[in-house]
Amino acid sequence: MKYALFTGCVAKGAGRELLAATVYAAERLGIQLEDMKDATCCGAGVIQEDNPVLADALNARTFALAEERGTDIMTICGTCQGVLRHAQIKMANDPKHMEKVNTELKKDTGRTYAGRVKVKHFYQIIQEDYGLDNLARRVTRKLSGLKVAPFYGCYVLRPHEYSDTKVPDRPDYLEKLIEAVGGTVVDYPQKQKCCGFPILMPNKTNSLQLSGNAILGALEAGADCLMTPCPLCHLNMDSYQPEIETIFERRIGLPILHYPQLVALALGASLDDLKLNTHIVLPNDALKKITA
Repeated sequence: MKYALFTGCVAKGAGRELLAATVYAAERLGIQLEDMKDATCCGAGVIQEDNPVLADALNARTFALAEERGTDIMTICGTCQGVLRHAQIKMANDPKHMEKVNTELKKDTGRTYAGRVKVKHFYQIIQEDYGLDNLARRVTRKLSGLKVAPFYGCYVLRPHEYSDTKVPDRPDYLEKLIEAVGGTVVDYPQKQKCCGFPILMPNKTNSLQLSGNAILGALEAGADCLMTPCPLCHLNMDSYQPEIETIFERRIGLPILHYPQLVALALGASLDDLKLNTHIVLPNDALKKITA
């Protein structure tokens, strides 16, 4: 299995531990990744608000690069996944818009996007292409006893017409992964809510209140840690957790894991392999039961 890896920005900046976990997990699963070093930022939905043609042209360039390689794209960021799929579906449903985008793309880069490449998040590839049964057979460290709260984030679920999840109102991709590696799924009401990252700059207090509501919901449901497929959700919930504690006037201390970190842990990775010491909320105590 081979994919063009679209890392997004965070995995090569503030969240480098995400990329380390992805590479570790992929190598042990036999998934070959080719880093799309020449791809641009997806725009995170911001450029789309001002210039939809430019936003889609930037992403069409990424699709065209993957088509030249002859490989589908793997993302590791829920926001990137949502933005890229939004662009794909919009162009597929509006040939005139796609023609306009390709005109801009060809003028600036000499490339055109043919509409052939598929874009899938790592969690989709694990469940749909690789198979959870195959993953379970590769597990060398069952995460028995670890209570994990899944948190989806917005972009992989909403708007529903652009979501790749089969039932956006009742997604189960993260839950099935947790079960496949031996962990215990913690259900809680906020798992499909927004983390607040999109409003972090204009309204930090409300943004962190949204994250805090989700973290406390998971904690009060008995979670040892929370796991998300979106590094922007991770940033809001991990990096800003000390400020969230100030807002809520209570100690929280719930570790936030990236999706590939949970996979890699089950495949035998050490805490050092996954750069878990870079997290603001260190997960060492939560993971003692599986790393002893």
